[in-house]
Amino acid sequence: MKRIFLLLTLIASIHLHAQETGYEIKISFKPFKNEYIYLGHYMGKQLPIIDSIKLNDKSEGSFKGAKSLPGGIYLIGYPNKNGFFEILIDKQQHFSVIADTSNLMNSIQFVHSLDNTLFNEYQKFMNAHGKEMEGAGKNYTTAKSKADSAKWNDQLKQLNDSVKSYRNTILKDHPASMMAFLLNAMKEPELPATDKQPKGDSLFSYKYLKSHFWDGVNFYDGRLLRTPFFESRIDKYFEQLVYPSADSVIKEIDWMMSYANINEDMQKFLLLKFLNRYLNQKYMWEDAIFVHLYEKYFSNKTYSWLTEAGKKTITERAYSLMANIFGSPAADIDLPDVNGKKTNLYNVRAEFILVCIWDPTCGHCKETLPKLDSVYQQKWKAYGLKVFSLAKETDGNKEDWLAFIAKYNLQSWINVYYSKEADNSRINSGSPGYSQLYDVKSFPTLYLLDKDKRIIAKKLSFEQIDEVLNHKLNLPK
Repeated sequence: MKRIFLLLTLIASIHLHAQETGYEIKISFKPFKNEYIYLGHYMGKQLPIIDSIKLNDKSEGSFKGAKSLPGGIYLIGYPNKNGFFEILIDKQQHFSVIADTSNLMNSIQFVHSLDNTLFNEYQKFMNAHGKEMEGAGKNYTTAKSKADSAKWNDQLKQLNDSVKSYRNTILKDHPASMMAFLLNAMKEPELPATDKQPKGDSLFSYKYLKSHFWDGVNFYDGRLLRTPFFESRIDKYFEQLVYPSADSVIKEIDWMMSYANINEDMQKFLLLKFLNRYLNQKYMWEDAIFVHLYEKYFSNKTYSWLTEAGKKTITERAYSLMANIFGSPAADIDLPDVNGKKTNLYNVRAEFILVCIWDPTCGHCKETLPKLDSVYQQKWKAYGLKVFSLAKETDGNKEDWLAFIAKYNLQSWINVYYSKEADNSRINSGSPGYSQLYDVKSFPTLYLLDKDKRIIAKKLSFEQIDEVLNHKLNLPK
């Protein structure tokens, strides 16, 4: 009889397990009736919708699917998508939600979902404490005596300690819960007390915050993607704690990707984020970061989420940057001057060389080049700078080029002409054109080289070039 009972128990257990595959979220959502509501989630700064249902005339419905949902913070969207509230989805994917928009915070209930019960209690706690902290903060800033300031400061400290204690209780009592995961992922590092910090180390705070910023965070955990804070934390880390240089940023990216590559969703998210961030650089040195991304993660790899058109765009952009990486030697230029004599960039001897790539028919060039020449004559020539001017033929011709030089008195520049014929000849022979080598997207494009022809500034205005020169020469502002 015992064996029969055990067998029946096992069969029931297997049957129950089979029922628990996929997801089913039953919902009673008043006052909505016979209207569509939505299930979505966070994805960085986006809010994609993944499911929708039509409530019946009792305000009831059920989101369900055969495949389990990846963990994270999900959103129940109102009809017409004009609002939402948050729920947690992780290991428990069969539960019920009871909600009423007339008093959502206090009316919402969850059945068979410990994660959401904890989440709801936490939100209520934080909402109440938040109001108290806001009031105490206002009283502190408007206090008219030291005694009042001390009083409200003590209350703020007590409220902060209460919040810490509440969070620590969740971490201790429910360490495997989704709430514990979120609290660990959101936690900001706190500096040790002043008396416990090493003396004489002015960088201690920075080094401590940086080394502990990602404590409790695993970059292979895809649940991070479906939160409203993860992408902002990445931005904060790179903007405030990573040293602004190509080598430092590349090191951090590779460190993150070494873990993220385990999870396809995280891999996709971070690679696309970094690609979009460094596709158009904020700073000159960021070009090396995009090239590194291409060479390490895209040149010899394929991804199911990346189209051929997308890979082509990444490849072309990388190749446009490879020849003009900040700090590297500039590509040589060999073109005829005004007398038809071949003139080579690398034969120019000067402390600084300004490579100016322009178009004689460009309206902006007609405005900018005379101003540039004025600064050159008044200041830059005395610094040992020479202007190497490459005029690219577009809608005009050689006569337009010569007329421009004469009209604006640019004879003191080293002027060379890049005809359509010369451009086609290079490309047909398998050599990249000068427009690609110097990543020319608009006219004029300016590059500042040192005496060894290394790029020390690129694609800046002539006013910014002047600032770079002043900095290089330690001249007063």
